Amino acid sequence: MGTVTLGVSIAVPEPYGRFLQRKRAGFGDAAAHGIPTHITLLPPTEVHTDALPAVERHLAEVAAGCRPFPLRLEGTGTFRPLSPVVFVKVTEGEAGCTALQARVRASSGPCARELQFPYHPHVTVAHGIAEAAMDRAQEELRDFSATWTISGFALYEQGADAVWRLDREYPFGPRTAAVPRQAADLSRPPAPSC
Repeated sequence: MGTVTLGVSIAVPEPYGRFLQRKRAGFGDAAAHGIPTHITLLPPTEVHTDALPAVERHLAEVAAGCRPFPLRLEGTGTFRPLSPVVFVKVTEGEAGCTALQARVRASSGPCARELQFPYHPHVTVAHGIAEAAMDRAQEELRDFSATWTISGFALYEQGADAVWRLDREYPFGPRTAAVPRQAADLSRPPAPSC
């Protein structure tokens, strides 16, 4: 029986996602091209491959009980000195992200796990790089802002090359199922709130 490393997140849509990924790479973060721009719901978690069907069913159930909500990114923050991270702040939609990650990580489900730090939704733009580069990231993106409506989340798997790849998307609403990316149908009525 093997294991895989999974993560669940909300993708930052284009053009914002690619812009922030390029900025992260430009600050010298070598991991930037292997990590799609996102808001984490479940951090990297190792699971046995035989647990994957239960994980997928659980995520589909979580998504089925949610409806789209607005999200706004604005300005920057940092977790330094506790953790070497600079991020773009979530200034609207924080409660929705927090509720959603709690449902994904529910103690009764297959994605249950403790967090190293209290949950704080954000978009990482620099991690573990030189302090001067971290300062530059925090300064250069302090006026960044983006607004969109979150209509689902996705399951990612980390490859042996450390690159995170999209596995399945989970659109919100009662007709939700584990949908391969190319077959996603986002045209459905809103579901009850998370």
